[in-house]
Amino acid sequence: MSSSLLVFAPLRVEQAALKARPEWRVLRSGMGAERARIAAARGLAVENAKAVAIVGLCAGVSSELRAGDIVCATELRRDGAEPIPTPASALLIAALRRRGLRVHAGPIFSSEHIVGRDEREALAAQGVVAADMESAWLAEAADGRPVAVLRVVVDAAGKRLLGPRTPFAGLRALRNLRRAGAALPEWLDAIEPRQVLLAAPRSFCAGVERAIEIVNLVLERRGAPIYVRKQIVHNEHVVAEAESRGAVFVNELDEVPEGAVVIFSAHGVSPAVRRAAKERGLEVIDATCPLVSKVHAEARRFAARGDTIFLIGHAGHEEVEGTKGEASESIVLIGGVADAESALAADPDKVSFLTQTTLAVDETNEIVGTLRRRYPALQGPRSDDICYATGNRQHAVRAIARDSDVVLVVGSRTSSNSRRLVEVAQREGTPAYLVDDESQVDVAWLKGAGTVGVTAGASAPQRLVDRLIEVISSMGDVTVSEERATTESLQFRLPRELTEQ
Repeated sequence: MSSSLLVFAPLRVEQAALKARPEWRVLRSGMGAERARIAAARGLAVENAKAVAIVGLCAGVSSELRAGDIVCATELRRDGAEPIPTPASALLIAALRRRGLRVHAGPIFSSEHIVGRDEREALAAQGVVAADMESAWLAEAADGRPVAVLRVVVDAAGKRLLGPRTPFAGLRALRNLRRAGAALPEWLDAIEPRQVLLAAPRSFCAGVERAIEIVNLVLERRGAPIYVRKQIVHNEHVVAEAESRGAVFVNELDEVPEGAVVIFSAHGVSPAVRRAAKERGLEVIDATCPLVSKVHAEARRFAARGDTIFLIGHAGHEEVEGTKGEASESIVLIGGVADAESALAADPDKVSFLTQTTLAVDETNEIVGTLRRRYPALQGPRSDDICYATGNRQHAVRAIARDSDVVLVVGSRTSSNSRRLVEVAQREGTPAYLVDDESQVDVAWLKGAGTVGVTAGASAPQRLVDRLIEVISSMGDVTVSEERATTESLQFRLPRELTEQ
């Protein structure tokens, strides 16, 4: 016999919840370690399956889980054995959420017995999110095949397995199990050998590294809490890690206690914010990227000679707000070519332009060209405002996009430079998507994608790229090659307040 996907379900009722499909065979494994080992050995001996899915109900361990929630295992644990990584399960998460299901990812513990309340509390303290009685032993027998582990919570943490609401919770869990099972064919379709083209440079730039180092040094020397105005850089993972160490992120300075330490983010602030900090007696440590500070200085210089300053950038972006504050009466914000076509200057012979540092180079050149056509006397900054790292990453992603079937850009939606990387790849005619991490990759994007381009915005950590490649590699043999556009060596000095201590 031969099925592309061999699905193991512990009980007959779980097996019945999975709709029959030509591309898979669903086998009942039974409950417990011994039955699971026997079922796996028998099933894999007669099935020439290219992948294995382990599907069924489970017990909630994390307090965040409730009956009917889906759990995709990131690894499987059991007593006395090394954890079994199951990164391929992450590629089910987006497809399940697309179906309206609540999905969690994390370690699942496989036990020889039903896990009681006290044991669940101990497992939760170790980071386990759910428990079952089969998955670890079934996955152990997969012998290198891609493995997906998808379980549905039937009893939440703190609830009795057998209680008056158990039948209702069970019915809900089985309905969601059927809905979740419908995503498995999409997962199966994405399993194939492929190449990953890794753009370089990617991930952190010098300004981001400096800002993160500033936060870490202040936490180390001053202790928690410290306060940061806005996100230190535009990445959810970086912010969450800093929060876990005691950084408190605020939108405005009135949220900071008087006399406390406050760090200004890498995107810069206006003079009005600096004055407000001084009036409240705050100890300020400035993490503004030096390249942003350069734009601020240019704004002051152009305004001092009486220019109308066309600031090319995105309305509401923190960097733009800070720059506008340097010369608010002189600055006209230009969001695109249409704005450039209609923008007016008090004196057409006294006009200049500045740009946000994280814009798309091609689009910005088009806007500047429109302004120059309308205002021949237009003057620009002494050197390009668009950050060297932004330009380098755009050049690198353009190169890999031409040879890729799909491009994945690691970065948060709040990151302007990350969003521009997606746009640059798309302008090359290649589908491209922005993902905060591997859990946001929709498995449908990988169907038929023999070559996947991967890069990361200047505020995204390299570890997220590594995790993404690990997940892609779990879906078949992968060859990873790096395409380097240029090498970066620039470093910025830390603020005087940190170097003099």
